[in-house]
Amino acid sequence: MINVTKTFLPAQDEYQAILKKAWGTGWMTNRGVLVKELETKLQSYLDTPNIIAMTNGTLPLQIAIKALGLHGEIITTPFSYVATTSSIVWEGCTPVFIDINPKYLTIDETKIEAAITSKTTAILATHVFGNPCNVEAIAKIAEHYNLKVIYDAAHCFGVTYKGQSLFNYGDVSTCSFHATKLFHTGEGGALFCKPQYFEAMYSHHNFGHDGPEAFQSLGINAKMSEPQAAMGLAILPYMTKIIKERKQIVHAYNQAFGTTRLKSLKIRVQTNWNYSYYPVIFENESQLLHVKEALESHSIYPRRYFYPSLNTLPYIKPCSLAVSESIASTVLCLPLFAGLATENLNQIINIVKEKLL
Repeated sequence: MINVTKTFLPAQDEYQAILKKAWGTGWMTNRGVLVKELETKLQSYLDTPNIIAMTNGTLPLQIAIKALGLHGEIITTPFSYVATTSSIVWEGCTPVFIDINPKYLTIDETKIEAAITSKTTAILATHVFGNPCNVEAIAKIAEHYNLKVIYDAAHCFGVTYKGQSLFNYGDVSTCSFHATKLFHTGEGGALFCKPQYFEAMYSHHNFGHDGPEAFQSLGINAKMSEPQAAMGLAILPYMTKIIKERKQIVHAYNQAFGTTRLKSLKIRVQTNWNYSYYPVIFENESQLLHVKEALESHSIYPRRYFYPSLNTLPYIKPCSLAVSESIASTVLCLPLFAGLATENLNQIINIVKEKLL
């Protein structure tokens, strides 16, 4: 069976050797030595200063909205994973959807200003598949209208734009370290923010503690555990190898599908991408389903990601967004992971090309 991704795992003895550092103390959570070590190493690897490791990738979004004191309307994208929208609703705000750019699949920055009202407090956009939004245009709009900017950067581990980490853009960026991601801690995530917001974000992720016996604010428990951090520390040394292998697979796909009717993701200029996903866009949904069925008959399981367009969620006020709905109905992510055998890669390519005829 070949899934859309496969969790990269280090040798078990490597993981256990790292975890042993915490095992001897019996300190398994509450920001132990391994969590602090992981944060320090990620700061160096990613070249980003203010990071808070958390237990999953959704809580950073919720904490960002809460800690920034957002209310009213938040302008966002309909083409993302459900957590982007559900976090807005969960925190009592109203998502206002803007359609997406059909080439980059990120929020269409040219349509943001028209959606701003007196109730707008922020823009929450997604760097789709690790592809940067037009961060310069969004920053100008946010500054002009005094809005906060949060980036759902779940797919952006290791991505740089114009020479710096993509996590350094916006007021807050969040990342997922889920087991399906490029870099993972089994389950986990992180929040990156401007220095002036760090204390509030940190407090919110740890029950609002101000020392062991005092509290300075409202908070929840979003702390990463030591076993999670140990996994991240074990995987981090392999990142060069992981990205290299994924890049080779992406290049093979590009070469194979370059002369077909499939459309691929256009990566924004001056981006050092991380090869996190390989989405292909079909001419119509019927064609997608035909190819998907053929792959699944050979125990190959791509993923309709992202599907459906989030403006169609049952708890959202209905609205029509033609580009996002069209892309969501025709996009399919093909298997992409370190360790994908050449014979399996060729099988995937051959099935897709055959069914496109």
